[in-house]
Amino acid sequence: MAGIEHVRVEADEAGMRLDRWFKIHYPGLGFGALQKLLRSGQVRVDGGRVKTDARLQPGQTVRVPPMDVDAKKSGPIAGKDLKHSSDFELLSRMILHEDDKVIVLNKPAGLAVQGGSGVTRHIDQMLDAFVSQKGEKPRLVHRLDRDTSGVLVIARTRGAAQKLTAAFRERDTKKTYWSLVKGVPRKHEDKLSTWLVKEQTPDGDRMRIAKHGEEGADHAISYYRVLETAAQTLAWLEMEPYTGRTHQLRVHALHIGHPIIGDPKYFDDDPNWAFPGGIQKKLHLHARHIDIPHPSGGRLRVTAPLPPHMVQSWNLLGFDMENGARDDD
Repeated sequence: MAGIEHVRVEADEAGMRLDRWFKIHYPGLGFGALQKLLRSGQVRVDGGRVKTDARLQPGQTVRVPPMDVDAKKSGPIAGKDLKHSSDFELLSRMILHEDDKVIVLNKPAGLAVQGGSGVTRHIDQMLDAFVSQKGEKPRLVHRLDRDTSGVLVIARTRGAAQKLTAAFRERDTKKTYWSLVKGVPRKHEDKLSTWLVKEQTPDGDRMRIAKHGEEGADHAISYYRVLETAAQTLAWLEMEPYTGRTHQLRVHALHIGHPIIGDPKYFDDDPNWAFPGGIQKKLHLHARHIDIPHPSGGRLRVTAPLPPHMVQSWNLLGFDMENGARDDD
């Protein structure tokens, strides 16, 4: 049993409830026991009495009396060496960027970001392997479709998650995708603005173009430009979603008559169109680059290499990667 401690509230704990703070730092202390300590004045913040729902601010000091529980010294899974878990090793191989606030992964196609029907393994679950020494699990701040590969930003701390989520919400983020589509768009580049609504189908949820004012419809805006073409059969597009609607780029590609190759939901089955030999029937949509404010200041810019099935297609079609090179790579 330790003596009286005075623990300083960290910047990433701004706005955290006191009971949540204790759950993170002293997971063995029950809620009832904490309430007794608070009522008797043994737990104080900056010398004053507080309640369990008090919101903490950086720099404040929490008085922690002697207790029969110790502060958290390791991850939440007792007796398990997380650094040798398969999840830790798999996630480690995906890392494109890592610092004390942010992890950026290159998510492989076919791996879900979150759980759902038929999903047995997903990124959110796997992040348990990256729990910090004080028990904080990294947080998702945006999503990618299961079959979409590429840049996925993860917040290491609560404070970082708040700032990154705000950047996505306020659209202070630039996301660039690469895709391979059927045919060649008439316009070399264009802005796509539609309304989208979700509908249930035997194959799961599907988005469709809706009318302005239709119940449940959300506005969606995307931009694209053609980088290269293979005759009039296929086109390599750079796509940028301004809004972040479900399946937005996939539906917009279909909307202009050029669905993304290998899309299991939105690629129309034209009996007169032959699927090019040597190209795998996997979704050819990749989150290539992200430019986002870093929680500690400045901008974070990360580029993800193409997945194997898209590398194979680019090589087969003779596309030059330099045509899609970015000045800020």
